[in-house]
Amino acid sequence: MGGSAACGPGSRGAAVAVFVYGTTVHLGQLATGGWHSYRGLPGWLAGYFVALTVLDPAAAGLLACRRRAGLLLGCAVLLSDAAGNGYADYVIRPGQGITAGRAGQAVVTVLAIALVAVAPRLWPWLRPSGRAARRRTEPAAGHQPPTAPT
Repeated sequence: MGGSAACGPGSRGAAVAVFVYGTTVHLGQLATGGWHSYRGLPGWLAGYFVALTVLDPAAAGLLACRRRAGLLLGCAVLLSDAAGNGYADYVIRPGQGITAGRAGQAVVTVLAIALVAVAPRLWPWLRPSGRAARRRTEPAAGHQPPTAPT
């Protein structure tokens, strides 16, 4: 796996799939159990898990459009999701052994580490968003683009 081009499309597609799956899981939890899906969790953590129904598809959409903001959001979402699940599974619900929640937390942690690991190789393949994109396409103030000799 050489340069960033070899990493780009496949890694981006895998990341988009992870966030689409995450969206499906979180929407499914809300549809089947509502707010009670997060019973026993502090309000801030339950609110965060509900917010993932917006954050996951936002990351997927931005990555699908090859936006760097999607990579940044995706890394933040997966890292914070892993931390939130870890807090829920090891601090709030301490216990022995492997549970479904702990297995899920381990998977999210591996996905977070994987996305952070490929981020430097994926970054050059993605396009800047917002102001950064405009700065690259607009000439600086007072500078005229070069003209071809006639």
